[in-house]
Amino acid sequence: MNFFWFPLEHLPVIIVIMLIAFSVHEFAHAWTAWKFGDDTAYREGRVTLNPLSHLDWIGMLFLVIAGFGWAKPVPVRRSRFKKPRQMNIMVTAAGPISNLLLAFLLMFIFYALLNLKVFNNMSPDLFNNLLTFMNYWLNINLALFLFNLLPIPPLDGYRIVEEFLPLKTRMIIQENSQWITFGFLIIVFIPPLRNATIGQLMYLKSPIMDGMQRLLSFLF
Repeated sequence: MNFFWFPLEHLPVIIVIMLIAFSVHEFAHAWTAWKFGDDTAYREGRVTLNPLSHLDWIGMLFLVIAGFGWAKPVPVRRSRFKKPRQMNIMVTAAGPISNLLLAFLLMFIFYALLNLKVFNNMSPDLFNNLLTFMNYWLNINLALFLFNLLPIPPLDGYRIVEEFLPLKTRMIIQENSQWITFGFLIIVFIPPLRNATIGQLMYLKSPIMDGMQRLLSFLF
């Protein structure tokens, strides 16, 4: 019996990819906030790509067991921004966008190497291993991109939507955030509910990858 969400033999690759994806995601939040005038994350050592600065061990454990995990959130003080609403939206969006860019970057490298015929003399086993790595890299980064855009606290999508909500509505959501998060976790961990909600959102990975492939086919 396998207690892990992913195939056991692929766990080392999955963990490496997730460490990179989480680190870049949180670094993007911290770096953008720092450049906009809030040095809170910088002073806490979060403007770094070192995974140990961003790693949440419980979040990583959930990842390998349930396919759903998280990193330590980056502290942001929007009051330090010259334009709090606009800059906070950009700081928040920087995380998911970084995962989208990571997905595109690897696909760009793959197409470039393919165009240079680097794979022609590669053994089938090595090439298949590279394809496996690329498949996980694309799916994980695109999943993080889409998942974090959900307008549910404490995800990035909610932090963006929150900037447009009336104060009264924000206070109500804040007062009930623990119940909202609890309900969200129920959806995540009950397969039928997950498939009917988050699963439908994940279908968007395919058209995003198709769009990237069309763009790279045009470029190369």
